[in-house]
Amino acid sequence: MSRIAVPSIDSATGANAEVFAQVKKATGGSVPNLFATLGHVAPGTLSAYLNAEAVLTGASLSKQDLETIKLAVSELTGCGYCVAAHTMLGKFAGLRPEVLKQIRAGEPTGDAKRDALVRFVRTLVGTRGEISAADFDAIRTAGYSDTQLADISLAIALITFTNTFNRINDTDVDFPPVR
Repeated sequence: MSRIAVPSIDSATGANAEVFAQVKKATGGSVPNLFATLGHVAPGTLSAYLNAEAVLTGASLSKQDLETIKLAVSELTGCGYCVAAHTMLGKFAGLRPEVLKQIRAGEPTGDAKRDALVRFVRTLVGTRGEISAADFDAIRTAGYSDTQLADISLAIALITFTNTFNRINDTDVDFPPVR
């Protein structure tokens, strides 16, 4: 059970109601538990997060790349909430269930560029950002640009934020279970 109690979203007013409207617009009408909690306790933080996510959505990485990053990081940090969310969102982005399992396990997916991305992200997370010249050369050889490296960094930062908050809150998972 989540540690932070959240009143009914329908009763929200002011900044809370505004940020919930922003979430509903982005999600097609629902407010996931993570966003309900953040919107309740820190609407400005949730708004900043959503704005940063919007930047990523229109940036240099594909939806599949973004979900690959978010799923790999969430698996490494042990955030069950985000693993469930990004498994579902990865399917929506066109990643097959077996590929999602391989990403989580750090196993080859059969897509050399995706595999290079997973290795790079796992290295960044596992070393707290320390990479060798060989790691840098490998991600560049796989075809990722300087702009994409910046966007990879932002994606890791954003998912690390939600992973951390979910671990603090023990957010109730409201996505399909991961198998």
